Amino acid sequence: MVITDLDFKIVSVPYIYREDSAQVNRDGVTDVVVKITTDHGLVGWGESCSGANVESVLETLKAFHPFLLGRDPWEREGLWQRCFHQGVWNFRESTFNFAWAGVDMALWDLCGKACGQPVYNLLGGLQRREVDYFYYLSYGDLQRLETQCREGVERGYEVFYVKVGVDVEFEKEALALVRKSIGPRRRLRIDANQAWSVAQAQRYLGELDVWNIDFAEQPVPAHPVENMLELKAKVRVPLAANEGLWRVADAWEVIKRRSCDVLCFSPYWVGSLGLFHRLSWAAGVEGLSVCKHTHGELGLAAAACHQVLLTLPRIVDGHQQTAQMMQGDILTGGLPIAEGPKWGLPAGPGLGVEVDEEKVEKYHRHYRERGQYLPYDPALLKR
Repeated sequence: MVITDLDFKIVSVPYIYREDSAQVNRDGVTDVVVKITTDHGLVGWGESCSGANVESVLETLKAFHPFLLGRDPWEREGLWQRCFHQGVWNFRESTFNFAWAGVDMALWDLCGKACGQPVYNLLGGLQRREVDYFYYLSYGDLQRLETQCREGVERGYEVFYVKVGVDVEFEKEALALVRKSIGPRRRLRIDANQAWSVAQAQRYLGELDVWNIDFAEQPVPAHPVENMLELKAKVRVPLAANEGLWRVADAWEVIKRRSCDVLCFSPYWVGSLGLFHRLSWAAGVEGLSVCKHTHGELGLAAAACHQVLLTLPRIVDGHQQTAQMMQGDILTGGLPIAEGPKWGLPAGPGLGVEVDEEKVEKYHRHYRERGQYLPYDPALLKR
């Protein structure tokens, strides 16, 4: 079995409501759908993350052609090594990771289909038969926030997540409302996206923890890692690292130095499902837990990460997802986590999902008409 064709298509899928935080103001997801075909007629699917500029990721994917055409998909790790080093992508590691992650997903999908096995079996088999996901609350309007909390409780979510780091006085009011709405037992998480100094984070986390914070994601700048180490020694709220996990070396330093309680990352940070899997196991050896991160994602990326989560030794409840926020997707049927918190064993080999190519075309046209859903609102830059 060898790779005979590569196809990359940019798609844009809108959100139901805007995603606002100290870092992003985004109205949907723009990613690149990766389709790899073999001489056996098998097709593997993946999803490359757009990052700040989707066209640069598309051009990166095009540069992978000579490293992939005519090669065996089972040589996945060797293909990564050759492309990363011989292709000199080690000088642009984050861009490479965002692009290659989609190729890697498609290669895993192909290999699973070739042997009739789900990816979780290729990764060593099940540690669990179900994974729990969070409810992503919107930032800003308190009435909408209360409505979302009520909806999330009715759908059975046990973990609720809200952004902070913009206006702490408003956020105190918002967290009080969320805690009242979801009750004392359900978990409440916050994410400041590096908005605070160590001194501010120490003060604000002490004040916000009156509403019993499950953990705080990246409250201080990730670099240097001493920021998180210092804060961890000063607060009782558990800490999750996210922006400090940009590359394999970054993730490894955070694990070795135990600068957090939870690693919140994904294959996009480190470039492949295999590296995400191995680093997550290394974190487990150190007694750290893993929470799957989302940049905003379509069903392919969600399915690929779900396959990995089923195999890991130490994970949290309430993994990140944006399926509940999407107006549509590129898959046939919907994802379980679009309607509730639980996702069991996917049916079928490979990634366990099917792509609807008519929907791919639909959302490709949407991209061509309105462009990328940028991580910022250009209108706000004029203020």
